[in-house]
Amino acid sequence: MCGRYYIDEETAREIRNTVRELDERLWRDKLGYDVYPAKQAPVLLKKGNRLTAAWQRWGYPGFSGNKVIFNARSESVLEKRMFYEGIRCRRVIVPAAWFYEWNRSKEKITFQRMDLQVMFMAGFYSSFEDGDRFVILTTRANASVRGVHDRMPLILERDQLEEWVLNDRAVMRILEQRPVLLKKLAEYEQQTLF
Repeated sequence: MCGRYYIDEETAREIRNTVRELDERLWRDKLGYDVYPAKQAPVLLKKGNRLTAAWQRWGYPGFSGNKVIFNARSESVLEKRMFYEGIRCRRVIVPAAWFYEWNRSKEKITFQRMDLQVMFMAGFYSSFEDGDRFVILTTRANASVRGVHDRMPLILERDQLEEWVLNDRAVMRILEQRPVLLKKLAEYEQQTLF
């Protein structure tokens, strides 16, 4: 090959279009499924001074066997040695359409935002031998989730996304916030009569 080549505006436009098309095909092939611990999922993270998307595995390796640690409590995350570097330096946003919880009767309940089609959950990641892995932060359940479970994801508002990932000074305030109320959906839920 020669020792020099040239890229003009049209070449740059074609590169962007080609990358966008390949990226959309990759996302289309991977999406449309339930994400469970140890599975790959998209996250938004810091690259330079901006947000970018990446695929990471959900859950840190557990202490025994093939178990994973996939949640961290927002109230104590800064005290946990295992999570300290991740929460301080490698925060992520975990986008989702909804999340599930199971009630005491083992019925699956779906929770989603009332005002947006996408929910953004706060998380962080660390690097391991098999790649980067993320954990989702949880907080005390608000009134919309409390009847099903005592914990729920720490949900970010759209205007907090860059702040969560890029602004170290905002972390404590966001860790202490109460998430927005959610819509509760159930295919079937046992009703108790008194």
